[in-house]
Amino acid sequence: MPEPSQANHPAAEPDSAADAAATLDPQDWQALRVQAHRMLDDILDYQQHIRQRPVWQPAPAAVRDTFQQALPRQPQALSAVHEDFMQDILPYAIGNAHPGFMGWVHGAGTPVGMLGEMLAAGLNANLGGRAQVPIAVERQVTHWMRELFGFPENASGLFVTGTSMANLLALLVARTQALGTDTRRQGLLAGGEQLVAYASAGAHKCIYKAMDVAGIGGEFLRTIPLDGNFRIDLAALEQAIAEDRAAGLKPFMIAGTAGSVDVGAIDPLPQLADLAQREGLWFHIDGAFGALGMLAPDIAPRLAGIERADSIAFDFHKWLQVPYDAGFVLVRDGNLHFDSFALPVAYLSRDMRGMAAGSPWPCDFGLDLSRSFKALKTWFTIKVYGTERLGRMISATCELARYLARRVADAPQLELLAPVELNIVCFRYRCPAGSNADLVNAAIVVALQESGIAAPSTTTIAGHLAIRVAIVNHRTQRPDIDALLRATLELGEKTLASGVGQGASLNGFGFGFGLRQDAAE
Repeated sequence: MPEPSQANHPAAEPDSAADAAATLDPQDWQALRVQAHRMLDDILDYQQHIRQRPVWQPAPAAVRDTFQQALPRQPQALSAVHEDFMQDILPYAIGNAHPGFMGWVHGAGTPVGMLGEMLAAGLNANLGGRAQVPIAVERQVTHWMRELFGFPENASGLFVTGTSMANLLALLVARTQALGTDTRRQGLLAGGEQLVAYASAGAHKCIYKAMDVAGIGGEFLRTIPLDGNFRIDLAALEQAIAEDRAAGLKPFMIAGTAGSVDVGAIDPLPQLADLAQREGLWFHIDGAFGALGMLAPDIAPRLAGIERADSIAFDFHKWLQVPYDAGFVLVRDGNLHFDSFALPVAYLSRDMRGMAAGSPWPCDFGLDLSRSFKALKTWFTIKVYGTERLGRMISATCELARYLARRVADAPQLELLAPVELNIVCFRYRCPAGSNADLVNAAIVVALQESGIAAPSTTTIAGHLAIRVAIVNHRTQRPDIDALLRATLELGEKTLASGVGQGASLNGFGFGFGLRQDAAE
């Protein structure tokens, strides 16, 4: 059947001033185009010239006060609201687009991904279901992920907000596998047994939250100690499973980590897969950022065993640099995934033809019926850059981490606190005996952030506070690492001289050291 011609079926135009006033479309489309191009140019200028800005700066009280205004009753010009954004919002974001941002595992975004997001917003498709090509785009990305991770054709995938939600969905599928679908109607008591899951001490705390939200209880997530390489201790894990079985509990899931939040460690995935198979447990992998190391030929071998997982959770908005948010869950058994969430209701009834065709729908595999078109910016990113270039970018961040580790090792004032597995480096400034090294290093990190040069974060390694540098940003280069080190050494010396390490309170300590500069200098 030929497609209906738009010329033969023109859309109705407003036939009165009242009709035109009722719509939210502009009365002057040309004026909107001019303003839209100005807004696009401003945000592209922000990305192109971001090195000229500080990584982060605190917002003045006067700026924060502008967000205490009453509910607007009358319209304002788009140009005026845009100016508010440029003055009061853009300068005071957390700065993860900046090459000096190294504090947390945040992606930097790209102009390509931003434009894909703009198109998705203009289309405004709801990807809960129904017969539409945007869902085919999401299925295309799912097919690519099956290929990347070596999953079978019947594996299912779903875009979600982030790995926290992806971990929850995977855990709920694992719960269905352990207790059956009756628990969806009758609750956990239908299973008659207390479920227990296992993760390392280095696992992200969202696994605990998932156990809580799933009704299983955070108390029944066993936190397994780490070995000398910050990976899950296999012997301790086996012992914990045996003890729980002997106590009449029901082990049901092992959550391995591919890229731990503190140091970027990768659990021994093949051995975990073997253990899960022997014990009849669901093998889940939290690969929030590390799983996409599969795109890099030099990193992929370290992820051997990931292809044996029952489910994988990861974020496109981290190492792949897709704009926030774009999390994903991949499940080996697509039928079990469907059975864990599908819920027939009258207004979601399906047909073979028309807009209600295309079953199963994405809403059959998760919690959301209203879903944004996250797949489009991901699809654009993968198609425009290609996996080879994306893999080289991922490898480059790891090489920068190794470079930083070498520089730390060469500096007598600094000390490396953990091996560098991927792209995270943990070190600290050495302090004289009698000084409070944790307080000194915490002060250095705050001073670095407020300097605008670089923004690391902190973590605790073997009882010591560490300066934690996560190199995820595709814009970060060696000069940015050098600037971080120069500032760290200078601030460390000034912090010690200030007496912070001798018991002075960090609160209220002045960090006006005059170090703000272009991070690439």
